Amino acid sequence: MKIAPLAAASVGIQVGAAMVATRFVVGESGPATLAMMRYAIGALCLLPLLHWQKQPMRFARRDILPIAGLGIVQFGVLIALLNYGLSHVSAARAALLFACFPLLTMIVAALLGRESLTWAKTAGVLLTIAGVALALGEKVFAAASADHWIGEAAVLLAALCGAVCSVLYRPYLQRYPTLPVGAFAMLASVGFLALLAAYEGAFTTWSGYSAPGWAAVIFIGISSGLFYFIWLWALRHTSPTRVTIFLGLSPVTAALLGTLLLDEPFTMPLAAGLLLVLAGLWLAHRPKARSASA
Repeated sequence: MKIAPLAAASVGIQVGAAMVATRFVVGESGPATLAMMRYAIGALCLLPLLHWQKQPMRFARRDILPIAGLGIVQFGVLIALLNYGLSHVSAARAALLFACFPLLTMIVAALLGRESLTWAKTAGVLLTIAGVALALGEKVFAAASADHWIGEAAVLLAALCGAVCSVLYRPYLQRYPTLPVGAFAMLASVGFLALLAAYEGAFTTWSGYSAPGWAAVIFIGISSGLFYFIWLWALRHTSPTRVTIFLGLSPVTAALLGTLLLDEPFTMPLAAGLLLVLAGLWLAHRPKARSASA
């Protein structure tokens, strides 16, 4: 479907915008507390839609734990690993490593027999990773701590968690409507993140956000709920690799918004990196690549 790539692209842009908002507000709480607030607001946004669409969260007993597990891994475990990795490596290096998400998705999907490998799709994924590296520039090669390999492994493991979830979601998305699956998975993740937030003192010592901080959190939460539904819808209608490859837009979007909103410099490598990402997206989605994959 032609709409599915557009839906996936919108999610890639939203993730980049959420990165900028997160950078703005993360200092006012712990990362797990922010993640819990983000997905709690997102889940609350999906619940009225469930009522309006008359789509109750009813699943076969055998599917309840797998769907909940996918939500916990995608939002809870992934976030925990990513935040741990960021404590050992720079944000730029973490963004580059996390850009391997679509490459890992493609490999996992091929190993599980969910989609076939093609030269065009593989080249497109590699081009987007190269584009992210170029856009981030010299920040990627900044001096690292002695135990940087631990952080790098954690970020790659976070990307692998997301890749596995992206592939494993599809049977449930074909069995049930997208909205109930998304709402239930997100609610399950909130319960897991609440445990991590409690460890940070969210329920005992946290004093709350400032007014601008609340505005950023509400934006992150509402957009996360809406675009998570769009993400799952795209996964239902096209292959996991062709959805996750659009995450290459996230660090580029974050860099562009950082230039516009946070007075960060706009560089030629950033412009060239954006062009490489767009070229990779075109290569992975051109008609010949789609027909060969089918």
